[in-house]
Amino acid sequence: MAGHGDGAIVRAHRDSDARLRLPRGVVGREAREERERLLLTPGAALAEGAGNRALAEEPDPERTCFERDRDRIVHSAAFRRLAGKTQVTVFPTDHQRTRLTHALEVAQVATSLARGLGVNVTLADAMALGHDCGHGPGGHASEEAFDAFIPGGYDHATWGSDVVLVPLNLCAETLDGIRNHSWSRPAPFTLEGELVSWADRIAYCAHDFEDAVHAGLVTVDDLPRDIVGVVGGTRREQLATFVRSILTTVAETGVIGMDAEVGAALAGMRTFNYERIYTRPESVAQSDAVIDVLRGLVEYYCEHPGAMPEEYESLAEADRVRTAVTYVGGMTDRFAFEQAEFLLGWDAERVPKGIGRGA
Repeated sequence: MAGHGDGAIVRAHRDSDARLRLPRGVVGREAREERERLLLTPGAALAEGAGNRALAEEPDPERTCFERDRDRIVHSAAFRRLAGKTQVTVFPTDHQRTRLTHALEVAQVATSLARGLGVNVTLADAMALGHDCGHGPGGHASEEAFDAFIPGGYDHATWGSDVVLVPLNLCAETLDGIRNHSWSRPAPFTLEGELVSWADRIAYCAHDFEDAVHAGLVTVDDLPRDIVGVVGGTRREQLATFVRSILTTVAETGVIGMDAEVGAALAGMRTFNYERIYTRPESVAQSDAVIDVLRGLVEYYCEHPGAMPEEYESLAEADRVRTAVTYVGGMTDRFAFEQAEFLLGWDAERVPKGIGRGA
């Protein structure tokens, strides 16, 4: 199908009569930057030219700097591989979250907050989509596995911003939101980054509980009544309550936060998830298996750097251990365990199945 037209213009549909009259021609980057300056809340991050990047670039004629960041993240291999990485379940079924669907749900919450507060939606979206690109296979167990090889320890947030996404030459604001999305990190320097930090916790508390209910690990009735009474028992009710609480709190106080009652319910959900889902005996056993596999693979590639793809060879000459961690950290769950069977002689029966630890 080549489309339909009269020789001058091609249309997608034969009967299309769609028309748009733009008042000043194509709405390009500069027009959108001006719109941000006029419409966004004071204090919001504003796109400007090519953006604040480590390597200078020419501005894009159509897209703002944060729109380019979002596009680069979505088209990156690191983002695509999130589809094969653990959120809570190692080798998830069709209906369970992966790191990719988690990132999409964080982006949904973050953009809802950003729209409601009148700050930069595109920047919040880019941060949210990229926030977990530093995660290795097997969820948070990969951090424990890689801690043994990285001085100061392996943190998926800083690894994502400072190692995995560096080739994309993202704006400083985007990288800062990714680097500091975890609550254990310093506060991001943008309002949008603060919102992504909240969106991450809101999203995983709600959807990890929902996945556990669907997997038969817990029931809605298991969630303490004092939590259900505040935020409800379904993901839809919980997300709505959490988002409204932040929007209302900011409107009333100017502080990006949550009122105490709802904040306590969010903390209670996180504690419940840790106790009943992430650290249940089967989950701990899975995490231990993940750690054994990943450490074994890093050690193998340190001893056999030629077994890594060609693009890692020059990096391995400078720092063999860091390069091996970078390569193994980029693997999907399935590829990592296939390599464990092939290179380390792992018995397929030892491969984890079911719910693992990840939040």
